[in-house]
This record gives sequence, structure tokens and C-alpha cells, in this order.
Amino acid sequence: MRPKTFAISNGVNEKGFTFIEIMAVVVIISILVAFVAPRLIGRTEDAKRQAARADIEANLALALDLYALDNGGYPTTEQGLAALRAKPATPPIPENWKGPYLKKGLPKDPWGRPYLYRYPGELNKEDYDLYSYGTDGVEGGEDDIVNWEVENP
Repeated sequence: MRPKTFAISNGVNEKGFTFIEIMAVVVIISILVAFVAPRLIGRTEDAKRQAARADIEANLALALDLYALDNGGYPTTEQGLAALRAKPATPPIPENWKGPYLKKGLPKDPWGRPYLYRYPGELNKEDYDLYSYGTDGVEGGEDDIVNWEVENP
């Protein structure tokens, strides 16, 4: 008995694939996905952490430094990062505000939450605290991205 084949017929006697051949291809693809998928899944979270670190150490830090150069200090905790987009209305009102210091709206961390800011810094005694709570959105833990600690590669 000849195995059943699957083919689109156009009137010409054509041979198709057997069910066993189709199943072999499905199994091979499944094995490849099983090896590749775990590597890709871990990369997504690493990329988000690196994006948050770039925002904290470069993008927002540069905007805050420009604000401080123009106004003689960083925005207060009450003024927050919003002071980088619009002149603060709460004291101390900056006299030399030349913003906006960020071209687009206030960035959110890669998990969709606002970055957190505090000045004067409690943990970064030199200037301000700028941080994200990372994946879980909860303070503490290894997933927090902060400007007062150096991350080990």
C-alpha cells in the first residue's frame, strides 16, 4: 500500500509530501526552536536593563547636568524630572531656565514606569538619586537600576 501524499493538483501527475515527511520537518523545526528560544528570551530582559542604564547614566544625566549648569543646581525632588520639560512653578524658581532640556516627553523606563528622582540624593550623596525599580517594579532586589552603584558586567 502506497503512503498517502498531500499535493495540490493542477492536472499533472505530481508527487507530494508524505505525512511522515511533513512530521519530520515539524519535529526538526521544533528542535531548533527549543534551542534558540531560551537564548532570545534572556536577551530581551538584558536589552531593557541596558536601555534603562543608558537613560539613567547618559540621557537623563546629561539633561540634569545642563539644567544644573544653567540654574546653579539640580531640580528639587518636588520639581522632579518634569523640570527638564517645563520651567518649574514651585520654589526655588530657576531664573535662568533655558529648557526644555529633553526634546521629547519625560521618558519612561523600559517597563513602562516613570524614572524616580530625588534631590538632594539620599544614597548618591554627591548629587541626586535617579533610578528604576526594574522588572518587578518593587524597591530592592537585583533588578533595580540606580545611579549610585556601579553595575558589574
